[in-house]
Amino acid sequence: MKLVFAIVHDEDGNRVMEELNKHGVSVTKMCSTGGFLKAGNTTLLVGVDEEKLDEVIAIIEKKSKSRRQVINTPATSGGINGMFMPYPVEVTVGGATIFVVDVEKFHKV
Repeated sequence: MKLVFAIVHDEDGNRVMEELNKHGVSVTKMCSTGGFLKAGNTTLLVGVDEEKLDEVIAIIEKKSKSRRQVINTPATSGGINGMFMPYPVEVTVGGATIFVVDVEKFHKV
């Protein structure tokens, strides 16, 4: 048995969960924060038999799309006052980070 940790963008979390549930895969959802923008993420925990591992990863990849987003980043101007002037920067957000670990024991009570 394997345990899949999938960290996805908040906007993708429910879509991933619904698709996994349609395929008979149970999912535990945890709210998380992190990454470059310190934005909200969803961490999904999926216990799965090794035979279904590739299917689970394919579903996560299919439903977790990366997207471009414009953010305002502060930059110090070269002046004496040391003013901060925001400027827009386009970054890629979303997608998924997936960790797969072996499960030594599993009990459902």
